[in-house]
Amino acid sequence: MDALSDAINTFTLNVFKEITEKDSSQNVFYSPLSLYCALTMVLEGAKGNTAAQIQQVLSLNKGTDVHQSFQFFLEEANKSGDQCLLRIANRLFGEKTHDFMSVSLVYYFSLYQLKEIKLDFANASEETRKHINKWVEEKTEEPRCQNRENPQFVICNIFL
Repeated sequence: MDALSDAINTFTLNVFKEITEKDSSQNVFYSPLSLYCALTMVLEGAKGNTAAQIQQVLSLNKGTDVHQSFQFFLEEANKSGDQCLLRIANRLFGEKTHDFMSVSLVYYFSLYQLKEIKLDFANASEETRKHINKWVEEKTEEPRCQNRENPQFVICNIFL
């Protein structure tokens, strides 16, 4: 878990530097843990140079099993405790015509406590948008997500 913590810290600082590079006088609001988690999920489907670039951005050393580390982190974070409350929710909203449930993805869905919901992005974009926003509202207790037009899929991961 120390390797994951070090990688997330490096990633957090690098993203912050990138965001504030042009104008450091503005306030910045972002969730580096959310970005990191989303990129580790994307990494599973990446190959070759793309995978190498994502690993570099995530500051992952060779041999680091980021997926197992994240599974442990999510299990620990979701335990009830007296000191703090961290709720984490992951969901893949996929176009209903696409099969995201390949054998390898089923394994990673369980690691990230990720659930897939098939929606009709192509023909019912407004209903899809409302469905996603309702889920986000339920998980965050208020709306916080704007959906882009015509997406093929949306990964929502929320850290509170």
